[in-house]
Amino acid sequence: MLELAVAPIEESAFAPYGQVLSDPGAESRRDHAAQLSNGRPGAGINLGVTRAQPPAQLPIEVIKMERHPLSSQAFLPLDCDRYLVIVAKPQGADGPPDLATLRAFIVPGHVGINYDAGTWHFPLTCLDRPSTFALLMYMDGGPQDEDWHTLDEPYLLEIS
Repeated sequence: MLELAVAPIEESAFAPYGQVLSDPGAESRRDHAAQLSNGRPGAGINLGVTRAQPPAQLPIEVIKMERHPLSSQAFLPLDCDRYLVIVAKPQGADGPPDLATLRAFIVPGHVGINYDAGTWHFPLTCLDRPSTFALLMYMDGGPQDEDWHTLDEPYLLEIS
């Protein structure tokens, strides 16, 4: 098994995969904080609410990744302490995860994220307790809503 290091999320480090959605500070509002994208004119926007569970055991085994090839996907914590984001760029325009770009981030519970369309990611994982998130993405219920890929060799992620 391979090991994967984890780091606190930073906007510049996450930029190749999407956007970090944080407090606008003194501005009091930040419009167009994320690059929402929809590659299917017939797909409607889905504002959902999801509940994530902490991992059953540590270290976390990263075996499968998912992506939404034609839609961005945003997660906005509603009740969360911190959560894990594991991402990778695709190989080429539409390939499996490029493991040379695999990164893991710890995200504070008051910060949201938006994955760019096509970004491979590990399923939403909270770290300290069950947590609730709002999610925003374009969906039509068809096969292009989501792709899954099983890694050839699992990665282990130690969380402290």
